[in-house]
Amino acid sequence: MKPPRLSDSLRNARESRGLSQRAVAEEIGVPRTAITQIENGNRKVSTLELSKLAHLYRHTIQDLLNVDTAQESENVFAAVVRYAPELHQDSEAQTQVEHCLELCIEGVRLKRIVMSKDRLIPPTYDISAPRSVGEAVLQAENVAEQERRRIGFGHAPIVDISSVIAQQGIWVSSVELPDGMSGVFVRHPDIHELILANSRHFRSRVRFSLAHEYAHSLLDPNHEIRVSSTQNSSELTECRANAFAASFLMPKNGVFEALQRFNKGFSTRHEQSVFDVAGEAQIDCEIRIPSGSQQINHKDIATLAHHYGVSYQVVVFRLKGLRYISSPESAHLLDQERYGLEYLKELKMLEDLEGTEQKGREALEIQREVTHLAIEAYRRELISRGHLLELAKLLGISGQVLVRLADAAR
Repeated sequence: MKPPRLSDSLRNARESRGLSQRAVAEEIGVPRTAITQIENGNRKVSTLELSKLAHLYRHTIQDLLNVDTAQESENVFAAVVRYAPELHQDSEAQTQVEHCLELCIEGVRLKRIVMSKDRLIPPTYDISAPRSVGEAVLQAENVAEQERRRIGFGHAPIVDISSVIAQQGIWVSSVELPDGMSGVFVRHPDIHELILANSRHFRSRVRFSLAHEYAHSLLDPNHEIRVSSTQNSSELTECRANAFAASFLMPKNGVFEALQRFNKGFSTRHEQSVFDVAGEAQIDCEIRIPSGSQQINHKDIATLAHHYGVSYQVVVFRLKGLRYISSPESAHLLDQERYGLEYLKELKMLEDLEGTEQKGREALEIQREVTHLAIEAYRRELISRGHLLELAKLLGISGQVLVRLADAAR
């Protein structure tokens, strides 16, 4: 790393903490002129001094060795555009993605000065690249079950997947993306990790896209950026991410329990054995359920779709994959989709799946977290009033209101 870049990084870190050069010099035991020379790039920093400065500025040494913030926004957006050149043809999408990245960069800076502990790092699973669709599906099923156990969800539906992903240390948001693009996963030192889903899609599809991109975070540690679109949907890593999303949102044992409650999806006859304690013998019998009572219909599919917050089609394919329905039955149920959606509409449940987010709510999840961090940093006098007002512009909040809220928190 060239000294000028490190010197700029050190200066920015000191200023973001609101510390003077004299205060820093006294804290690490060097003359004030030494700090001046270091920040001007005229003096090298020893390993011990860099360690002390990182601790004082609440950064890691690796953070300090990164480029400055003025370069970060351009670099990360340029990286995204390399993988998603379609952004140049969609000005609204480009604006929203750029704004989202800027928020993440500021959020990372605020976390560095506010958080006393190391940032949360999402887990990764050491799994080889799949060699076939079948292997991709098996890998996805296995990891989805492990991840559910790790988070502590068991078999229950995931009500708010955005919050679940954010709690793993990943920025997450829905923004307008170009047509044909369902989501983007970004891993970059400037922002750590970010998941975007296309807010132009229905809510159920957005949820699926978020789970899909989360799979890339867990299973593709060597990929910097992944764009999920119609152009690459046949790639094995994309197939694996789709299988993960289906399994993560609709866990196998949870589906089994749901079908049991419906009394659907099982054989109409099965053998039963009872132990005769008096004769120490086995009594066999056959239990028969009325013919046709186990048949899964459009109402059952629609109910499961609403229960898990996924689309009608996702449920059909998931049940087929779990062998609750055959290929002819799945084809018939797909033909019946309009009746399933009509059923949900009459019960005022369809909007939960096929509604779209209101305009102006893009990047709302990230805005909320950055606002919280900004107020906390100001409350602790880690950033100045001027810095808070600059953040207000980026957040789209009245500067006067944000300062008033931050002052009230002191």
